[in-house]
Amino acid sequence: MALMRCDFFSDVLGVSTSMTVILPQRTEEQIGMAGAAADPDVALPPVLYLLHGLSDDDTTWARRTSIERYVADRGIAVVMPRVERSFYHDEAHGRRYWTFLTQELPRVVHAFFRVSARREDTFVAGLSMGGYGAVRWALRHPDKFAAAASLSGVLDLADDDVRERRPEVFDLVLGGRSPVGTDSDLLHLLRTRAQQQAAGHGAPELPALYVACGTEDELLDGNRAFLAEAERLGVPVTADLGPGEHEWGLWDRQVRDVLDWLPRTPRTA
Repeated sequence: MALMRCDFFSDVLGVSTSMTVILPQRTEEQIGMAGAAADPDVALPPVLYLLHGLSDDDTTWARRTSIERYVADRGIAVVMPRVERSFYHDEAHGRRYWTFLTQELPRVVHAFFRVSARREDTFVAGLSMGGYGAVRWALRHPDKFAAAASLSGVLDLADDDVRERRPEVFDLVLGGRSPVGTDSDLLHLLRTRAQQQAAGHGAPELPALYVACGTEDELLDGNRAFLAEAERLGVPVTADLGPGEHEWGLWDRQVRDVLDWLPRTPRTA
């Protein structure tokens, strides 16, 4: 695998920013590490956008898990962007991180790296704040992703108790506005997409969804609320609720499960 920190200028943010990227590399002589890569004459590698949590940055997944090793024999590129404490929003009193993430970042990635742009080959996942960001991105733009996964995600931002734990963050992000019934409310987004699916009219198919959370995590209730709403709406979600807290040992194990779960499809030229 090739692991790199890419520093670049964002026109949307108006500042230089960073992403950490893992690219597939076929290897034969590397001891203790398998390597795989798609045949460049046949297909470009799939890409996983892997999103960080509130106290983290673009380097954290690579520093605190073995994500590089886990994807080595899978031929998957991993893009880990930096979005500060934005909760993957255009901040009310800050920068336009949602626009950066959903519009500018994919353009930059495809300009810099040879990775697939097919929906079938594009996935998003994240932990905590990043779990929220992954599900929000997938529900806002279901035509872009084959699958989305949340690990210990903040999945019920409409819950007042959740926002009251970090009032300074949500004042910056939301500017005092309630997210209830808006596109910041994942349960509302889920209902909207389910209704569009039921009505037909060419609505895009929802990505496959995966929700994991430790049963000792303070965010468990929000994850259960999301799963209950999905069940009520008839939206299939792969759920993994088991022993664990809000910590990296759990996420290191769970990200391997996510990689096993991703709905990979055969690729042709």
